[in-house]
Amino acid sequence: MSVVIIGTLDTKGPEIKYLSDRLQALGLGTIVVDSGILGEPLDIVPDIDHAKAATYAGTTIEALRSAGSRGRAVAGMREALKKLTLDLYKKGELDAIVSMGGAEGAVMGAAAMMVLPLGVPKVLVSPIASGFHFFAPLVGTADMMVVHSVIDILGLNPIACTIFDNVAAALKGMIDHGHPLPEPKAGEKYVAMTMLGNTTTAVMAAKELLAESGYEAVIFHSNGVGGPAMEELAEVNQFVGVIDFTTNEIYDPLVGGIHDGGPDRLKRIGQLGIPQVAVPGCIDFSVWNAGTVPAFLADRPVYDHNPEYTLVRAAHEEMIQLGHIFAERLNMATAPVEIVVPTKGLSIPNVPDGPFWDREADAAFLSTLKADIRADIPVKTIAKHVNDPEFGREVARTFINMMG
Repeated sequence: MSVVIIGTLDTKGPEIKYLSDRLQALGLGTIVVDSGILGEPLDIVPDIDHAKAATYAGTTIEALRSAGSRGRAVAGMREALKKLTLDLYKKGELDAIVSMGGAEGAVMGAAAMMVLPLGVPKVLVSPIASGFHFFAPLVGTADMMVVHSVIDILGLNPIACTIFDNVAAALKGMIDHGHPLPEPKAGEKYVAMTMLGNTTTAVMAAKELLAESGYEAVIFHSNGVGGPAMEELAEVNQFVGVIDFTTNEIYDPLVGGIHDGGPDRLKRIGQLGIPQVAVPGCIDFSVWNAGTVPAFLADRPVYDHNPEYTLVRAAHEEMIQLGHIFAERLNMATAPVEIVVPTKGLSIPNVPDGPFWDREADAAFLSTLKADIRADIPVKTIAKHVNDPEFGREVARTFINMMG
């Protein structure tokens, strides 16, 4: 079994060597990859040096050094590491991967891990694994184990060695007792569903009804990562169908909210030819870290979802825009699609006398959707709230009937 170790050896050489030695002492092979750009390795000889690594991006280490900025150099090495890592995996030379680094080293190492399939052990060690940092550059949609190094990665003191020893032990445990993501077996029927706290009750009811018909629901948190992760796993044939119950990730990109599912959200499932039921759950709000709602949204109704997150109501004209987006993306589908719309509220605060109650805006979304959607895609309206258990069960029935 072989562990690939990525690190900037011009600054982290002794620390990477220590980790490599600990892994080897546990009976694991190691392949050390130098992601450093400017200097030469300190106290270690890599198995793949930075000059060789750079060639995977069709460039040279000299070209990266003269790229004109630190950012461009790091971006170039990051692309090289992604291709190198995937090549090692395809050759059967990578059973697990670990990277240790500060900001640049962590971002490069994490990018290399993200290209690997779910189930391959991935561990990232960095001092930027805490604090006010974005998770996306360190985790993406991958199954990463992120370890906060507590101190910076410079020196082999008792604190550092304790953390490095535990990282080595974790990798040994994952290799010995973990497993790759299996293909669904004959007769297994997994259905992907999206959910937020605003739709949990209904999704739980739908999950129970699906189980009675032989479908096992796999739930994704639609927080800007869950939806894209669901779509990626659909690409590797994990699901017989999708119930996209909580599609809020298509709204946040319009205003800059943190639950941004990207430009392909709600397109990919249909383009893959996978049957789906789509629900406009929670598209009536964007999500913000507490205290960060921008000034241009200051006059909107807000709802404190919890001490960390604030929800902001979508405006009337934005609901019309969302109707166009919903229809445009689902119109791309090459497999059966049905849309189910609750007419008594799209989120928990969207109830009579609630801060997000706006019947006209929600009706504008629905009328726009109906006007734009393909004639062969049914749009079913149900006089229930999105989080009503009976609404969840009706969505499940729609899916079951669609699947025959």
